[in-house]
Amino acid sequence: MALREIVTLPDPVLRRKAKPVTRFEPALQTLIDDMIETMRQAPGVGLAAPQVGVSERVIVVEYPEDDSLEEAPKKLFVVVNPELKQLSEETEPGIEGCLSIPGLQGEVERSLSLVVRGLTRHGQPVKIKAQGWLARIFQHEYDHLEGVVFTDRATRVWKPAPDEPVLDNV
Repeated sequence: MALREIVTLPDPVLRRKAKPVTRFEPALQTLIDDMIETMRQAPGVGLAAPQVGVSERVIVVEYPEDDSLEEAPKKLFVVVNPELKQLSEETEPGIEGCLSIPGLQGEVERSLSLVVRGLTRHGQPVKIKAQGWLARIFQHEYDHLEGVVFTDRATRVWKPAPDEPVLDNV
């Protein structure tokens, strides 16, 4: 495993629609392992392959499945070729940051729940029901695969004051 450089705007890879993964070979496994290590080191709660300069449809997320439990253990999700389904009509605003846009935060309206369908790192079908912040993280990372960054969706964007708490970067 190795740390990869996180690309930042205006790198064009962040604005391209990522290509579907068609081959589950060792290079993909190395990419996924590197993405997990890079996300954890950053630190962040999610990372999409375009954020490490690879225009492929791969995301990693590490966050509790149930964030309503105070000491809920984090769970690692790896999804290849993800699709977002059953997005709730109910939405809420939330504050987001991004490893590819350091130093900025924004308020983004997102669906409260959804289902993520895709493939595991080994090509097996996976279905994840997500709600709350986990659903928000999946939407944020999926946007990266579509060439969209959170500032495109934000109702307002700002640079946090030095005494303002910084949220988990997605």
